[in-house]
Amino acid sequence: MRTLFAVALLGLFSSPLLAAECALTIEGNDSMQFNLKTITVPKTCKTFEVTLKHTGKLPVTAMGHNWVLSTAADEAGVVADGMKAGASNGYEKPGDTRIVARTKLIGGGESDTAKIDVAKLKAGEQYAYYCTFPGHAALMKGTLSLGN
Repeated sequence: MRTLFAVALLGLFSSPLLAAECALTIEGNDSMQFNLKTITVPKTCKTFEVTLKHTGKLPVTAMGHNWVLSTAADEAGVVADGMKAGASNGYEKPGDTRIVARTKLIGGGESDTAKIDVAKLKAGEQYAYYCTFPGHAALMKGTLSLGN
């Protein structure tokens, strides 16, 4: 009976831990840096959430950040088209189907969350995440992959 109770108790405590694996927070700062360079998404997740937290103090107009995910091959095109789209569109081309997930453009002290449909990620595909604010993608970038 004790063993059964211990197993049930362990099940209760492990559930929140499993859920936590399907979300993370990434920080962007006024020095144009993300604090994470790689993200691995467990394939057991149905949805994976990435919360971007802008830890800086500058406003969105001066040092705005977003978190945009696409295939690595599409990164340059998404960034170039985002610059053409301008600030009024959050430096993202409206309706850009190359974008897998995104946050809105935020300023210092703000945060926003992107949701990734894990079923749409392909094993072996190279994904890149970056900030599309003009000039930021050169420094603010990383890779995302589908894990086990």
